[in-house]
Amino acid sequence: MSSFSFATTARILCETGAASRLAQLCRERDAQRVLIVTDPGITQLGLLGDVLPGFADTGMSVEVFDQVVADPPEEVVFAAVHQAQAMNAQLIIGFGGGSSMDVAKLVALLAHPHTSQSLNEIYGVDNARGQRLPLIQVPTTAGTGSEVTQIAIITTGETTKSGVVSPLLLPDLAVLDAELTLGLPPAVTAATGIDAMVHAIEAYTSKLKKNPLSDMLARKALRLLANNLDEAVHNGSNRDARQAMMLGSLLAGQAFANAPVAAVHALAYPLGGHFHIPHGLSNALVLPSVVAFNAPATESLYAELAPLLVPDCQPGDAASLTDQLITALSQLSPRCNLPSRLRDAGVPESSLELLASEAMLQQRLLVNNPREVTEADALAIYRQAY
Repeated sequence: MSSFSFATTARILCETGAASRLAQLCRERDAQRVLIVTDPGITQLGLLGDVLPGFADTGMSVEVFDQVVADPPEEVVFAAVHQAQAMNAQLIIGFGGGSSMDVAKLVALLAHPHTSQSLNEIYGVDNARGQRLPLIQVPTTAGTGSEVTQIAIITTGETTKSGVVSPLLLPDLAVLDAELTLGLPPAVTAATGIDAMVHAIEAYTSKLKKNPLSDMLARKALRLLANNLDEAVHNGSNRDARQAMMLGSLLAGQAFANAPVAAVHALAYPLGGHFHIPHGLSNALVLPSVVAFNAPATESLYAELAPLLVPDCQPGDAASLTDQLITALSQLSPRCNLPSRLRDAGVPESSLELLASEAMLQQRLLVNNPREVTEADALAIYRQAY
């Protein structure tokens, strides 16, 4: 057995309705001043309505920073850090999708009173030093797994993104509360759910850090996600399906946090950067084509995953099972009423060469792919997905 290490969030609370007890959970950590990092949609939807009164009832001070946007730029991080420092925050809560949780991670790190590093100094792997403020993550979508990952992705230019990767970013507590996802539109439910599936699939086939724990988590995650995606999308009030999706997303997050994602994400990032396609949808658009490209190098592993995801999977050899998997993956988006081709998502064919060139900048991800990806390969994948 190859050597490996595994790190994840210290505590996980999976309980419908748990978000209403956030103030109590903060008090258990001896915090008197709390900053909640979220986005405008969360406040507009009133998702904090059952959360904020608990702080007043216990005499705690709480402020809300709700200016996080999708693919958050550095300016959002700076503004949130400034608010945390101004109130002398003692604990940070990330409340929302992956973008809010990613910003919350960086705020907890950069707003610590003894932090001497700047954001620019901590980009990359293991460049963050020192301490961070206590951190609680509360996802409101079932997809990113950010509540159990040690990475935060920030937009650093017009179309480019950079990541901070450090064990310091792992939160103290992740709270999974399906009540927070009941109002999610079907399209968001679908895209984030497929995103979580991608995490599980890419972790299971990760070239460099694939390990027994991540494999176990990826398989369980994929089964939960595949069995509950349709119900969550088409019957969003089903709490059991919603809670299963949240758990599946978390397990997939634990898997890819330790066996990193690869070419699907590498090719998805330029789509988000140039055309502002949501991350989950970007992954969904290129997923079947990347799996087809990888098949010659990882057919046996895809064959192991096929029965977990393919309805009425038929017995066969590795090639047959892999073909069934690719077919099932290509049907996910249409089944969930999402665009299934790049052209359907507004990507012009003339941009494909640029996208391929920019995908090659994602070497942090591409090194994990089970098959080497050249720029010509990336272009061919985009063309197949078009």
